[in-house]
Amino acid sequence: MDTAATAPRQGTRLAFAYVTSLFFAWGFVTSLIDPLIQAVQRVFDLTTAEAMLTASAWFIAYGVASLPAGWVLSRLGYSRAILAALGAMIAGCILVPLATIVDLYPLVLASLFVIACGVTLLQVAANPLSTALGAPQTAHLRLTFSQAFNSLGATLGPVIGSTILLTGGVFAADAIVTPATRGESLRSIDLAFLAVGAFFALVAIFIWTARKRIEASVAGRARGPVVSPFTAFRSRWAVFGALAIFFYVGAEVTIGALLIPFISSADGLGLPAHEAGHMVGWYYWGAAMVGRFVGSALLTRVRASVLLSVCTLAAACLAFVVTQSDGPTAAYAALAIGFFNSIMFPTIFSLTLERSSASPAATSGLLVFGIIGGAILPPLAGLVADTYGAVTPAFFVPFVGYLILVVFAVACVRTAGRRLAV
Repeated sequence: MDTAATAPRQGTRLAFAYVTSLFFAWGFVTSLIDPLIQAVQRVFDLTTAEAMLTASAWFIAYGVASLPAGWVLSRLGYSRAILAALGAMIAGCILVPLATIVDLYPLVLASLFVIACGVTLLQVAANPLSTALGAPQTAHLRLTFSQAFNSLGATLGPVIGSTILLTGGVFAADAIVTPATRGESLRSIDLAFLAVGAFFALVAIFIWTARKRIEASVAGRARGPVVSPFTAFRSRWAVFGALAIFFYVGAEVTIGALLIPFISSADGLGLPAHEAGHMVGWYYWGAAMVGRFVGSALLTRVRASVLLSVCTLAAACLAFVVTQSDGPTAAYAALAIGFFNSIMFPTIFSLTLERSSASPAATSGLLVFGIIGGAILPPLAGLVADTYGAVTPAFFVPFVGYLILVVFAVACVRTAGRRLAV
């Protein structure tokens, strides 16, 4: 037995496990935005479009921080960049209670922005790191597998978040908005984010103890020279991939944000807000988690570009069904989109890394920049909902996004990768 060869392989597997835990962490906190939108809308008496700014404050951070994050990654290396990201996320969670004490919605948005800046750097580091920790031929599978644990966090986030944020206070049965009920709901928001901050602190300790193993696993191949993040704009595929990420994240976040009010409405299932939140967690984000495990298996037999084509087309069809129906048909069609969303982000990411002529760090930074779609499409959908007085027409926004993703997927089928993602 070649023990010299076995040890590095075991080290790489352990490093991959450590990195995969990060996917869970940011999936959990990102999905808290769905019930948080409903909480702040009621507590601060906001319109749908104003409440959607909660998602905008989160996802606009990707537009601000992603390109600098690519530079930070190439400067610091994976472990130190990840620890810096977790530090920013912890600081943002501590700022949330300060914002609620002064009772200002804009300060809540600023706190979310700080957390999301940390998540941005975390994604810029963790996505290419996941593809690098193993054989290049299985990069699609590895990233999809890591994203499955991201979906596990995203599944639990709305379930736990809805229980904390959408019960009691202004959400209690027959409750009216008074200083007392508002205060109770604001304290629930504090509790949720302080608990999340403590969780991030534990993850940071975990990564600190594993930092040498992570760097050793990618020594000599994953960290390149310090590069300008703007070099990615020279690659047409990097720009095309960022555009695809823009519409994918925009569509996914828009649907997640719309589902709780939609399922709660007469056009949906007419459920209480916290029960609708549980359905979003278990059925929408849970379907994405199952889909990523299924996708990991399928990617061993099916080309990533072909599977992406099938999933984007199916998601577009389901979004169109929602716009043309109501009741259980529309509600379950919207929830089912989560299953087909499952493999989109990781396959778009790795397919673009294969085709981009820019460095992995610069390309990753530009791709994560595309996540700003989650800041732009939800308020647009909120304006549509406010204009028509119903949530159903707002699903035309993600429908158009999925049609654009079909174009990207077909282009990938027709174009071979220039190099394997490393």
